[in-house]
Amino acid sequence: MKIALVSDCYLPRLGGIEVQVHDLAQRLVAQGHEVVAYTVTPAHAEQYSGLEIIDGIPVHRFALGLPYDVALNPMAISQLRVAITNGGFDVVHAHIGVISPFSMDAVRMTLGMGIPTAVTWHSVMSWAGPLLRPLGFIKRWAADGAALSAVSRVAARPVASMAGAGHEVVVLPNGIDTDVWTPGGPRIGDEVRVISAMRLARRKRPLEFFKVMKAVHREAPNVRLEIAGEGELRAKLVRAVDLADAHEWVSLPGRMTRAQLHERYLDSDLYVAPARLEAFGIAALEARSSGLPVLAPTSSGVCEFVENEVNGLLVDGDEGLVAGLTRLALDRDLRESMAHTNRTVRPKQAWPEVVRLAEDEYARAADLQRRR
Repeated sequence: MKIALVSDCYLPRLGGIEVQVHDLAQRLVAQGHEVVAYTVTPAHAEQYSGLEIIDGIPVHRFALGLPYDVALNPMAISQLRVAITNGGFDVVHAHIGVISPFSMDAVRMTLGMGIPTAVTWHSVMSWAGPLLRPLGFIKRWAADGAALSAVSRVAARPVASMAGAGHEVVVLPNGIDTDVWTPGGPRIGDEVRVISAMRLARRKRPLEFFKVMKAVHREAPNVRLEIAGEGELRAKLVRAVDLADAHEWVSLPGRMTRAQLHERYLDSDLYVAPARLEAFGIAALEARSSGLPVLAPTSSGVCEFVENEVNGLLVDGDEGLVAGLTRLALDRDLRESMAHTNRTVRPKQAWPEVVRLAEDEYARAADLQRRR
């Protein structure tokens, strides 16, 4: 099968969608498919458009070279139309984030061309529902035969409400290489090491998370915190740590590679995903696959791979995070029970299963087009 993957954001930018779409491309190729990616993300400085091969995947870039490498080009759709028309694709798979004009234009275009089209949402649109619902484009896409999916039940619910009755929204989760994110044994030591990996942005709530951890530390002084990642809130977070005189128990190492993160997970006790509108939480899944109990809000897509009181805790609000973290920090037996579950029960979101689900979506997209 020849597959076009369309995403506003792509490597070398690092983020959930960027990495997942590229990993999906590689896994599909490994299954014998032919995959081409299209994006409006520039490659590197002063290289805005053209063809690039990344890990064997042809990546066509239609970027404008805007300040701060903003992934936006209203004219890219005409270039994509030529590429799709001449490409002989069996299916187009568009990936939608918070704001994805290129991918959204692609869906409208490919449905109009009668090409089987799969659409996956990687963000939670609850906040945007009142704005998007009157536009009606999701309902039109469903009526025109798009195979709609989202990375979690949390992300799928608002899509389903806008698609309307009779239109299924499938869960197509993010994938993980369970041969890479392997668990270790129980960690020895008196400290309780809490770790989180996130973009230091408002939606991820790093400042609120630090306030939570200050409250936990007052009850459990043996707690240590490590927050890996970079972002626009780094300076404010550093200042908050300075003001709290928390350097002895807080570490902010910056962005880490996958290998570095895995090493840190193996030397930690708990993982926290504090964002309330997390569509999936790939970093949390990587930590869970590495054997760590995971704490997250009940409103988070982390519920796809964390069962409350079994391999982690799902809580309500920051008060719930404080209570849950304090409880686990003080209860070694409970921590170890949850960690043992994560070490012995592998997550369902391993890449072979995710690729199978993606192939099912492509078949569903073709069937929906045939029925029109």
